[in-house]
Amino acid sequence: MTLCFVMSLFHSCTQSASNPNKDLTAEAFAGFVNEQYGLDADDIRRCIINLVKKDNDSTQTDWLARKLYKDNKRLLWIDTYGIGDKADTLISHLKNVGGIGFSEKSFYIADLENDIQRIRSLDFDDRANKINELMARVEYKLTKAYLRYCIGQQFGFTNPYKYLNRLDPANEDTTAKVKEYRHLFDIPMKRPDDDFYAKALNMANAEELGAFLCSVEPQNAYFNELCAKLATERNAKRRWLLLCNMERQRWKRTEANDNPKGRKVVVNIPAFRLYAYSPDSTMEMKVGCGATKTKTPLLTSEINRMDINPLWNIPMSIIKKDVAPHAGNSHYFTSRRYFIVDRNTGKIISPANVTSSMLRSGQYRVSQEGGEGNSLGRIIFRFDNKFSVYLHDTSSRKFFEQNVRSVSHGCIRIERPFDFAQYLLGDDEDEWKLDRIRISMDLEPKTERGLKHVSDTTKSRRLINSVKVEPKVPLYIVYQTLFKTSEGKWEEYKDIYGYDAVMRKQLEPFVASNNKNDK
Repeated sequence: MTLCFVMSLFHSCTQSASNPNKDLTAEAFAGFVNEQYGLDADDIRRCIINLVKKDNDSTQTDWLARKLYKDNKRLLWIDTYGIGDKADTLISHLKNVGGIGFSEKSFYIADLENDIQRIRSLDFDDRANKINELMARVEYKLTKAYLRYCIGQQFGFTNPYKYLNRLDPANEDTTAKVKEYRHLFDIPMKRPDDDFYAKALNMANAEELGAFLCSVEPQNAYFNELCAKLATERNAKRRWLLLCNMERQRWKRTEANDNPKGRKVVVNIPAFRLYAYSPDSTMEMKVGCGATKTKTPLLTSEINRMDINPLWNIPMSIIKKDVAPHAGNSHYFTSRRYFIVDRNTGKIISPANVTSSMLRSGQYRVSQEGGEGNSLGRIIFRFDNKFSVYLHDTSSRKFFEQNVRSVSHGCIRIERPFDFAQYLLGDDEDEWKLDRIRISMDLEPKTERGLKHVSDTTKSRRLINSVKVEPKVPLYIVYQTLFKTSEGKWEEYKDIYGYDAVMRKQLEPFVASNNKNDK
């Protein structure tokens, strides 16, 4: 099908002026019925498919643009009147990408403006600017730029589920082909779905396109503050620091259930700090987290229980590396209060009767008795997660004197465990319950009843084993190398796990041409 029409400027002038062409008849346009100005919808689609085949771009939305034109003959920006004003609406929004640190080139702005100007001034030729090839080029680039912008601004230009969960091989054998990776990111987030794609595509031709583009832009106060800092920052490294943390603010985290008392706990891994928020105050303390080979996963959950003097079930990775070589050495096990259990029968096995291969087989559990000297310390705070990581006390208190505290196998060690327990239970908690926790942890009691109890040497100091946290307190384990403290100050932290470096590679297609000297 060939559509022959006269190209003209498609924006109506707002000024009132007489129209010198008001009396023109159809015969006056007869000379324009020329193949050079004839739109062929099928030819445009063929040209687009050729562009799709040659397109190797790999940002997260480029595959969607390619799939759209492979599966659907629908054109988003071109109609029988050529290129309408929706393209101008989109380009006006795209021109703001410099303000978020991105390159206009990554959104084809100059190319689109030049090609659209050619179309509107009828500047076609028989070489690279044939009308249908030019229309196809504009259609495809508008769609790619549109999807990059609206999906990136609404959900983030990177997908941490993909690149963080394919970062660390689960198998330590570096010579083997990687078949499985450690799961490092498990924060529930909103991601673009079919409904959002359908809405975005429908909006491309809707009067509400401008409002839609405004609606996808981040509505986050922290994002706006970082964006303002970016506007005046000239140092390349600090610009990347800002860009990475701005991207994290785009991610739309699915929040945990609200705590009725307005409490929540945030652990920021790079800061090695825990922030326990209440409506009118914030408690902070130092934490330790997973080493670079055994990173603490990022997740969202709810703290629901605390166990006092917990048993430590030693992870298999530690058994294989540190415990199995001492198989048969009873002194090694008894001095550390380790015991061995047959998983099939539940019976305790004498250390003298096990071999290294038996321990490495996974058929035996090695545990450490609770109490003084236990690696989990005197209290552990539990929350549902698929990694078997928790917040807990530690028997190595000097650990908190270190500036870099990434040494664990994934769990988080906290500096002031009793203070944290008291925070979780709330200000109106029964003092005797708190004293029972203190006494069980070998801390000094505060009540007369507690003092009387510990003065009687015949009475056990194990008064309480487990306490429910009711209501549950939301927990967020996050990774932010720029973090706003409770005092309202932005603090910068070292990229201990290298996540900023990985994210930078994901963002470079949008940024690189703006920052040629950032290497």
